[in-house]
Amino acid sequence: MTSHQIVSVVPGSPAERAGLEPGDIVKQINGVELQDIFDYYYYEDEPVLTLLLIKPDKREVTLQLEKEEGEDLGLTFENGLMDDYKSCHNKCMFCFIDQMPPGMRDTLYFKDDDTRLSFLQGNYVTLTNMKTEDLQRIIAYHLAPINISVHATDPELRCKMLHNRFAGDILEKIQMLADAELEMNAQIVLCKGVNDGAALEKSIEDLLSFYPYMQSLSVVPVGLTKFREGLYPLEPFEQADAREVLATIHKWQDISYAKHGTHFVQASDEWYLIAGYDLPPEERYDGYLQLENGVGMLRLLMDEFRQALSEEKNHLMLRRREVSVATGRLAAPYIQMLCDEFMEKFPKITIHVYPIRNDYFGEQITVSGLITGQDLIAQLQNQPLGSRLLIPQNMVRMEEQDFLDDVTLAQVSLALQVQVDIVKSSGQDFVKLLLE
Repeated sequence: MTSHQIVSVVPGSPAERAGLEPGDIVKQINGVELQDIFDYYYYEDEPVLTLLLIKPDKREVTLQLEKEEGEDLGLTFENGLMDDYKSCHNKCMFCFIDQMPPGMRDTLYFKDDDTRLSFLQGNYVTLTNMKTEDLQRIIAYHLAPINISVHATDPELRCKMLHNRFAGDILEKIQMLADAELEMNAQIVLCKGVNDGAALEKSIEDLLSFYPYMQSLSVVPVGLTKFREGLYPLEPFEQADAREVLATIHKWQDISYAKHGTHFVQASDEWYLIAGYDLPPEERYDGYLQLENGVGMLRLLMDEFRQALSEEKNHLMLRRREVSVATGRLAAPYIQMLCDEFMEKFPKITIHVYPIRNDYFGEQITVSGLITGQDLIAQLQNQPLGSRLLIPQNMVRMEEQDFLDDVTLAQVSLALQVQVDIVKSSGQDFVKLLLE
């Protein structure tokens, strides 16, 4: 029950007014024993609360308080879930964690498949760790949206992909959630020669049948590192493969749009870059429902960048200078395009765009979020960087200010002898930093 222990109380909150303090353990609310954060959120919503606390000296104390209905109690707990994190029992053929090199920090090797994180952080979960009573609890609390890693709706194929003989009941579980009118989003990690082709068609058709409760579906290509010895033999998608995948997705987008007025299934940005196609326009993304899954990130960045650039007036006092931008190899042509447009409007600023090759995980990994500090240093060491180096936010852990290999932002700055600035996710921030 230490996970129910309070670590902080918001000043002026109902909890502080009632006398709750850091170190107290919340055992019950209104007579209900708390299991996890879901119970806490559900029962703290009431306007009148009776709390059973365990004080640091082990005394049990009962407190009563009143607050506005829906007002936050004002507590932060030692563990964000108020319970242990549930690890994944699947052995998916495409699991990225199984492809990690040795010697990285311990947290990078933890496989979570905790449905609670789907609501709290937007994580995608397989539902294979859930019993019927767990689903019924979600339904009773009406927790939504829930993000589901489907990968394949064919029972036999899903069991094979997740290496779990109990994984084949995904459509039954989705049906339970749809019957309860809970909103869902789904994703498919596509593996060449496994769940593409006819299998992908079936998965899209099956999931679309649950619309509007199944709101959207994203399809992303499997990420393959160089550390795959002993794992299921998977091959990267080539240009012709990506074009075939996009043809399937575009076909079902048209079917869905004609029937429901939404495109429903979305291709992650990588598919268009691998295929050599232009990115779709903004309206094709249905409000960017799957943005955090890499769907529409580049389109949104480009549109925001161009809008912000058009609103900038000529800076007559602008001094001549150089800056540099580091990014993943996949997005580099688009970043270069934006920087060229910027330099055309502001010719006194020279921008060097550097696509970083991923030597750490292997050259098949081309996204910026998996670039390490050591690759950044090695490839930029003797390059002209100007007065500042800009990198995207997803390269670093923001709080710790370090990369996946634990190299810190300060170490990169020192090694390259340049100020390193982080571009937040918006195009406006990109333009602003280029002008500063």
